[in-house]
Amino acid sequence: MSVERSNPPAVHSPTGMISQVVVTEGERLVHLSGQVAWDTAGRPVGPGDHGAQSAQIVRNIGAALAAVGATRDDIVKETVYVVDYTPALLPVIFGPLRAGVTRAPASTLVPVPALFAPEYLLEVEVVAAPSAGVPGRHTP
Repeated sequence: MSVERSNPPAVHSPTGMISQVVVTEGERLVHLSGQVAWDTAGRPVGPGDHGAQSAQIVRNIGAALAAVGATRDDIVKETVYVVDYTPALLPVIFGPLRAGVTRAPASTLVPVPALFAPEYLLEVEVVAAPSAGVPGRHTP
């Protein structure tokens, strides 16, 4: 699979945070269910703390992708659902999501009134293209 990521000059793009356009060609895509901040036993991690929840979600996404031979650099699209959203939360949420990642995905942030349980403030859904991480097969 090949992946092309771009930020057209006619469309504003927060530097390093997202790619405005991601085009994939090929057969294999990985779709993850929305990930929340729970540990392997299903207990909430970081209730009331967007940053702690974002960090746990990153661990969960990394583990889920590793199970199918992918990494967070293979993510091509993400949707981030946020309870109690304010613009001041952007670095708190996206700091962990972008830590250790060299290519930003297409991204949408959606403020929501609540998730499925009150302990959770974030849910992140991703689509990954595992072979996109092969050197020479993408455009950063």
